[in-house]
Amino acid sequence: MAVTKFFKTALLVCVTAALSSFSFAQKAESEENPLYRNFVIIDIPHTYDLNPHTAAYVSEAQIFTALYEGLFSYHPVTLEPIPAICESYKISRDKKRWTFTLRKDAKFSDGIAITAQTFRDSWIKLLSEHGAPFASMLDCITGAKEFRMGTGTAEEVRIEVRDDFTLVVRLDEPAAHLPKLLCHHAFAAVSPDKDAFSGAFAISSYTPGNLVLAKNENYHSAGEVKIPGITIIQSDDTAENSYLFNTGRADWISGNAESAQIINPNSIHVSAEFGTTYLFFKIKNSPWDKPEFRNALLEAIPYDKLRAKASVKATTLVYPLSGYPEVKGIDDYDPVDAAELIKDARAKYGIEADEKIPLIFAITPDDYVKEWAELLKAAWEPLGVELTVQTTSFERYNPSIAAWNADLFTYSWIGDFADPLAFLELFRGDSTLNVANYKNPDYDALLSKSATAEDSTEQYKYLSRAEQLLLDDGMLIPVLHAVSVQYIDLNSVGGWQTNALDLHPLKYIYLKQAQTRLPNLVRK
Repeated sequence: MAVTKFFKTALLVCVTAALSSFSFAQKAESEENPLYRNFVIIDIPHTYDLNPHTAAYVSEAQIFTALYEGLFSYHPVTLEPIPAICESYKISRDKKRWTFTLRKDAKFSDGIAITAQTFRDSWIKLLSEHGAPFASMLDCITGAKEFRMGTGTAEEVRIEVRDDFTLVVRLDEPAAHLPKLLCHHAFAAVSPDKDAFSGAFAISSYTPGNLVLAKNENYHSAGEVKIPGITIIQSDDTAENSYLFNTGRADWISGNAESAQIINPNSIHVSAEFGTTYLFFKIKNSPWDKPEFRNALLEAIPYDKLRAKASVKATTLVYPLSGYPEVKGIDDYDPVDAAELIKDARAKYGIEADEKIPLIFAITPDDYVKEWAELLKAAWEPLGVELTVQTTSFERYNPSIAAWNADLFTYSWIGDFADPLAFLELFRGDSTLNVANYKNPDYDALLSKSATAEDSTEQYKYLSRAEQLLLDDGMLIPVLHAVSVQYIDLNSVGGWQTNALDLHPLKYIYLKQAQTRLPNLVRK
């Protein structure tokens, strides 16, 4: 999931309107039971892409845990895959045929049944959707890659409907990570009617700065959903957000509040995420398409200054996981070696020693990214590299990368499932997520071998070797691992816990009677 931030927007009018958006029936019921009311979230301003096939940002992924459901969903704490619309499944002895049995009571919010055909249609649509970033994650299915790339037909994709409630998927190679992958919103059951949803909630209204979700009464487990709806307000007025939270008018603020103004410090949750912010080279213009030149630049970077403001400094792409072999990261600063490397690279590729080499760094308007650009410009000038900066808005930045004729970009990524492959897929040759245009057959082969591994130990061995190859090719400059700050009082809200993906399935949320704590009270 890509991470981004957006321009300030005056939304206090929307906030007021959103907080009074209950229906009369909900008001009456909430007066009888104050715990049965809409759950209110304040989010950073952002135009939501509500198409689960094309959306790629964290904010949408959070909302989609309410609106869409697939064969599996995330466990709210461990994030391990748990059956959702899939009732059970079995795997063939060669591990290339997966047979899913669907629950018979699954319906869209409009009452239409969700069947095996629904999933085939949803996944075929994903594979054919222009700009669908996660489509290539289905390349493990026989015929999927060929259809996605226009060399095969939909009929040749081995997603087979045996009957209404039996889906058979045939793979080119084993894929032990498949259940984890299928938790992702891109692979959910999607209706042809854009106003029908497969998750626990449906969209009631959406206006700029205000998204209201209502409980989906046709959801198969509607009886287990404990709130009538969710109101999501977009506001970057941190003082106002903090006030709304302190006065109980907002239940959860996602990152945009003033911690010093929060009355209850126990409501502030800071945690490391399975995410990394890094710079990457785009394989397009010479000489930055050659590892020798990229590695010369990496040696010239003063990493202590580049990462000075990082709470969790990153030297690798993949956030360290238990059992994942150690990878030698990017942290070697040696200007003398850098000068020797660039000299050798110039000689090898026929670039004169005094010839200036241009490099375009495409950035967002963040002040800290501008500081990175100034630092890199100063570090690389002695190597004869002229760094220039091009900037676009936060909202346009990520969608512009594919067509942008620049050499270096900044990116933040949070893993979509708790597996190193969630990061390494970003650089697989034919991946729809590969905006860097990196192509290395040895790298791709290691990812393929990891898919056939007998256990996670062997899988991680191949994946760590792939990551090492990527780093040794000088493709990226890791800066920091993400840190999440969330504001929510778990004394009055249940079904929410910190986790590595900072993803909180909204169907589990419920309101509870806050326990009054009276410290230092002496009973006689």
